[in-house]
Amino acid sequence: MPELPDRISLLGDVQLARGHEFVPAKDAATVMLLREREGELQVFLQRRVTGMAFAGGMTVFPGGGVDRRDSDVSVAWSGPDPDWWADVFGCHRGLARALVCAAVRETFEECGVLLAGPDPQPPASHAVVADAFRYAEGRAALESRELSLAAFLAEHGLVLRADLLRPWSNWVTPEEEPRRYDARFFLAVMPSGQRADGATSEADGAGWISPEKALARWRAREVGLLPPTWVTLTELAECGSLDAAIGTQRTIEKIMPKVIRDGGRIRMVLPGDPRYSGAVGHLEP
Repeated sequence: MPELPDRISLLGDVQLARGHEFVPAKDAATVMLLREREGELQVFLQRRVTGMAFAGGMTVFPGGGVDRRDSDVSVAWSGPDPDWWADVFGCHRGLARALVCAAVRETFEECGVLLAGPDPQPPASHAVVADAFRYAEGRAALESRELSLAAFLAEHGLVLRADLLRPWSNWVTPEEEPRRYDARFFLAVMPSGQRADGATSEADGAGWISPEKALARWRAREVGLLPPTWVTLTELAECGSLDAAIGTQRTIEKIMPKVIRDGGRIRMVLPGDPRYSGAVGHLEP
């Protein structure tokens, strides 16, 4: 795992938790949506609206917290079953189902890409929605929580395509943060015929960019990146191609950065850093 640069390690104006009273981490799903254009690997990124309670102004992958209805067992499903995902992420079956559903739902809500197909039975089980814009009303209803993913899929005779997702990593927000997430990162290839957009209330900018260019923009101080985003972009840049990224075999372990004081500065360190094991479980204000 690459070592975090000094600048990206700073917590900035984050309020440090007092004592040992930590906020529980909320389960979440994040999706790295990939495509290849003229031999260049590209990823879809969004800039979160400044002033949002969590990661305001930061450039991130689409994603969000698990909704209680994401665990609905009536969701029509195609691909690796929840037991397989539970083994990968080291969680129980119900949470695994909810995480995959949240990944599909959040991707549709935040960038209009629908990882679903028209029928659960072969050979149509391998089909993917070619034009997701026709479901714009359903997208809005999902985002406003007027409609659950299960109800949306049933209404349109669609089946969730779990086989279009690949597990990538599992990041947990440091204990010092006032808002914490246990986020499972997924990789997905942009479906042919669909179009990703930034039509969400949570972002004020979005688009496709190569991991290398995204990191270059960060070095030029044009964008802000959280540690999981910086590390993941670095890993994708090392892959170099869509086929290599898809074919990467990952062992998923929870990664929780720890906060340390380095002289008069506050930094975050990752597992593998010699200072990680010695980091205290909290920082006093």
